[in-house]
Amino acid sequence: MGFSTALPTIQGDLGLADGPLNPVTAYVVTFAGLLLLGGYVCDRVGAKRTLIIGLSGFALASALCGSAAAPEMLVVARALQGAFAALVTPSGLSLVSTGFTDPRERSRAFGIYGAVAAGGGALGALAGGWLAELASWRMSQFASVPLAALAVTGAAIVLPGRPSDDRGRSDGFGPLLGSAGLVALVYGTDEAGRVGWTAPLALCFLAAGVLLLTAFVWRTTRTSGTPSAGHPGWDRERLGCAVAMVLTGAGFLAILPTLTVYLQYVFGYAPGPAGVMLLPLAVAAVTAASLSARLQHRAAPRVLIVSGLVTAAAGTLLLAGIDPGSGYGSQVVPGMLLTGFGGTLALGPLFAAASSGIAPRHSGAAAAVVLTAQQVGEAVCAALLVSLVSARLAASSEESQAEQLLLGYTETLRWAAGALLLAALVSGLLLRARTPAAADNAR
Repeated sequence: MGFSTALPTIQGDLGLADGPLNPVTAYVVTFAGLLLLGGYVCDRVGAKRTLIIGLSGFALASALCGSAAAPEMLVVARALQGAFAALVTPSGLSLVSTGFTDPRERSRAFGIYGAVAAGGGALGALAGGWLAELASWRMSQFASVPLAALAVTGAAIVLPGRPSDDRGRSDGFGPLLGSAGLVALVYGTDEAGRVGWTAPLALCFLAAGVLLLTAFVWRTTRTSGTPSAGHPGWDRERLGCAVAMVLTGAGFLAILPTLTVYLQYVFGYAPGPAGVMLLPLAVAAVTAASLSARLQHRAAPRVLIVSGLVTAAAGTLLLAGIDPGSGYGSQVVPGMLLTGFGGTLALGPLFAAASSGIAPRHSGAAAAVVLTAQQVGEAVCAALLVSLVSARLAASSEESQAEQLLLGYTETLRWAAGALLLAALVSGLLLRARTPAAADNAR
């Protein structure tokens, strides 16, 4: 909860140095790298059981993170958090996609899921910031334990169990190939962002990632029981959703770090007040979720997705123009409102479109593919962000470092806005123009 907000405090407390093995990289690599494997586990043992295992493991990893006495222990704990989150996320999306058959309820569920995806980071920064300021950064990690325990209790009581009915024909080697490829690719992009895109180690990991993912795709096209062979799979619309999710992940990643730099490093706000000032992002997400739930079963997916992504791109461009002289109320708040509203309006229908027509026994794998696409986009954007910020800081004087840091982040936001506009274009060209009701009648 709010780890990035409390990171400066953590670095000072534990003497944490920036290097290839750090808590942020450990979480990102294990989370993105193990999503495909998490989807496979979800289909093998059931979404409910996978969700409970993932939440329980995340709670234990959070407790270990909060009690870390050395940087190495913190890195291991964050890696475990990422691994268990890779079980929670696809199982959660699988339950949403298979647990609601009524069009209105399904639209509402995906709208809420989109709101969590778009606005959850702001709420996490708010809660984590206040806990880090009023108590300690350790408390911000321990706070995840009772929340996860509450979620486990609710899942065990409320959610129906849906074990897979196709366990015997599932391919386990394919997800292992895909996960190994993603670990190499994500770590390679992180390394490239830190030390340069021509560094030998980064190039080796990137090449290994591409080769392993190519082998994964080749295997899934030739093995029964895998997503591409077992359900409608890689048609034009599914491919469009995957490409759009890569670009959307790249588009949204830099928003919270930029706002954090603006509020904490340029204007000197403490983590708690800075978290409160991010609330417009969450408010806009909740508002858009309500509208998206009402419109999803009436409007064609690409109408909502394209309009939402264009709106989010406009907000991102507005945020890309902030500087030390910008006003919070006149420029930052409108940018957050547009980005949060547009992002949520697009993400709910995008998740729904990517999950439509999937057999329940493959819902975990399908959810993992969509979420993996988003994480790959975020990894690429993170590497670009680190490269741009590092270049800015290397050329700056000590007095202008805060300003140059902000400029590096806002420069990334311009690329992010371009990614969102490209995602809107891909969605407009590849996603269907019919409403969900009309599409169901045509089947």
